[in-house]
Amino acid sequence: MQNYLTIDVEDYFQVAAFADIVSPGSWNDMEPRIQTTMPVILDLLKEHGVRATFFVVGWLAEKKPELVMHIVAEGHEIGCHSYWHRKIYELTPEEFRQDTLKAKAVLEKISNKTVSAYRAPSYSITKKSLWALDILKEAGFTTDSSIFPIRHDLYGIPGSPRFPYRLSRQGIDEFPISTSVLLGRNIPVAGGGYFRLFPYWFTKFALKRINQKENQPFVFYLHPWEIDDGQPRFKKARLLSKFRHYNNLDKTLGRFKRLLNDFEFIPLPGAADKKKQAPSKTV
Repeated sequence: MQNYLTIDVEDYFQVAAFADIVSPGSWNDMEPRIQTTMPVILDLLKEHGVRATFFVVGWLAEKKPELVMHIVAEGHEIGCHSYWHRKIYELTPEEFRQDTLKAKAVLEKISNKTVSAYRAPSYSITKKSLWALDILKEAGFTTDSSIFPIRHDLYGIPGSPRFPYRLSRQGIDEFPISTSVLLGRNIPVAGGGYFRLFPYWFTKFALKRINQKENQPFVFYLHPWEIDDGQPRFKKARLLSKFRHYNNLDKTLGRFKRLLNDFEFIPLPGAADKKKQAPSKTV
């Protein structure tokens, strides 16, 4: 079964875990690492013959357009991951609109392609920010992958569908971050910090259950900074933030290589092939 591989292209200093100590105004002063991590990921995907969807932060694309051009040259899809990587529910609708339109314009100019897929920073489309979906529709997005069907302190809509569905009001196809049901609970197993937290055997077991027992594809995500154990450390960060960000960075690349060997992947369906692969469920 072909699953969906997504890469959230942001550098280590742009993550939500450190937003309280690293402001966007200081990003220019940080040591960039993305130019060393991204080639590793792109080379690995090329080696395995895998294409993916890369959700790129607009600020980063504007600073390093060659990264976006490299992604496109390798045959991957470009998606929007906001401009400033701020959680949506901390913005006003107008702030979100301007951030999204700016990022979309930057990415389309660099890639020379229509950008129709969106992913919210920190999966921050929650019950208190559902208004963002209407703005995404206005902006021309047809695919979203921002809703996490779990309960979490920063994100999630518990009880929302676990597999791809169409949002009837907006006509947007939603590709929720994947979970596996164990002991009656949705367990996040689709990448990121969970990929680093759980041993690989458990991730593989849970993802295979989605494919084989539920006969569904899963949506997997990875950040370039997660394969970079040598990145600068923020000593003033909160303990929980440090754990979420730094846990098992030295193991991620090896696990990702195993994942590419154990499963098949494709990008999220885009506008061109939506008729062929659009979700059948509508909510």
